[in-house]
Formats: sequence, structure tokens, C-alpha cells
Amino acid sequence: VALPEAIRNAPAGQPILVDCLTLWLTNLLLAERDIAIAIGELVAACREAAAPVVLVSNEVGLGIVPDNALARRFRDEAGRLHQRVAVQAGRVVFMVAGLPMQVK
Repeated sequence: VALPEAIRNAPAGQPILVDCLTLWLTNLLLAERDIAIAIGELVAACREAAAPVVLVSNEVGLGIVPDNALARRFRDEAGRLHQRVAVQAGRVVFMVAGLPMQVK
């Protein structure tokens, strides 16, 4: 759950690879953390990073609507997370069957 702090404390000049944001989100949900605040902290940490940051995540909104409340909340929060990160990102690539599709 301390991903923003890890990004802020990374050595200057060393690229940062985060794999994956949906696992981070799962941990936040299970720890009952405020998701909106955590996402804001992540976005700020990435913006302030002293090196390139690559964020990897899973797309969870292309399937059926989950049948339980927690899974629906996870899907919705993941969508909000991806939107907030994508707005700030310089480049967004959606991978499908190993093929990159440049979104931004």
C-alpha cells in the first residue's frame, strides 16, 4: 500500500517499473484505505518522480458485470484509477494478445 512512498524514495535517475496497479488497488481495498486519496498520492508521486515511471495494470472493465458488491467496487475503482493515471501519463499503451495499441 506504500507505493507512492516507494516511488518518491526511489534512487534518482533509475527507471521505476510498477507491476501491477490492480494488485496495489486490491491491497488498498482489503486494508480499507481511502482509494481516492491513495490515487491522488500515486499521481502526485509519479509527477514528482526523478526518473521515468512505467505503470502496468490489468483491464477489468471489458467483461461481464461482477455478481458481488466487492467485485463491482473493485471494477469501478480500477476504472477510476486507470482514468486518473492515464490523464497524467505521457504515453498509454493498451496490450491485446501481445499487440500494443497506442491510446495516448
